Amino acid sequence: MIGQYPSLSEISVELRPILHERFKALPDGISEFTFASIYLFRDAHKYGISKLNQDSFVIVGRDADPFFMLPFGLPERTVLDDLFGSYNTMKCVAESQCEPLSDMGYHVVEDRDNFDYLYLRQDLVQLAGRKLHKKKNLINLFVRNHTCVAKPLLEDYTDDAMRILENWKHQRDDPGDYLAAKEALERMEQLQLCGGIFYVENEPVAYCLGEELALGKTFVIHFEKAVAKEEYKGVYQFINQVFASVLPDKYETINREQDLGDLGLRQAKASYKPVGFVKKYKATK
Repeated sequence: MIGQYPSLSEISVELRPILHERFKALPDGISEFTFASIYLFRDAHKYGISKLNQDSFVIVGRDADPFFMLPFGLPERTVLDDLFGSYNTMKCVAESQCEPLSDMGYHVVEDRDNFDYLYLRQDLVQLAGRKLHKKKNLINLFVRNHTCVAKPLLEDYTDDAMRILENWKHQRDDPGDYLAAKEALERMEQLQLCGGIFYVENEPVAYCLGEELALGKTFVIHFEKAVAKEEYKGVYQFINQVFASVLPDKYETINREQDLGDLGLRQAKASYKPVGFVKKYKATK
């Protein structure tokens, strides 16, 4: 089903039984390294996959330049040299892979734009302290103006979530992650994604969708969308807090993914006072 390297196979949903449990066993908590994430962004990043040995696979892709990722461990040196020769850059290098790669003579640097932001779940619920007072004020404004009902994002509410997503799309100048978000809603049962949907006066206004990471200790938010209306000011802060409050206690942290170098997004993520980052690195020959 998955070709032997250097033969590449497409990322199809039929590969989930092979890859999902392997991704679940990864301790690092890198947001890209779930089957759902690889599958949903397969077209955006032109992903392909090859088998290196019985338990290891390489995922290759292309953004501006070709790259490869090794979520399940490093292969032998000759295979690594061949990968670097064919794809130039290794992305999503985990901290545990940095020293071995450096020892073999590869050049490893931080990939700050792709650091995942980590927050203590209880911090997002309580929003304690002066620095988070503005978040509370926005939530209070939203609550004063609206009665909002939160529901689990079940298949019955897919059409309502699609309405939110379409509204979000039409308010933007670029499509963003629209296609991946749309397919995530269409396949959320199959991909075992879960989340919440929020209604004001029976109108769907926001939803979030994600899954667990880091051996079940972290929940990653892959998608968070809301209708773009000024009257719903504070809705993002509201759903952020409410969803964090209903997550099971086993999730110590929430991963809200990377800022991709967008300064506005970086400021917004930093304003919630992350407790740390899931650091990622890039390696070249």
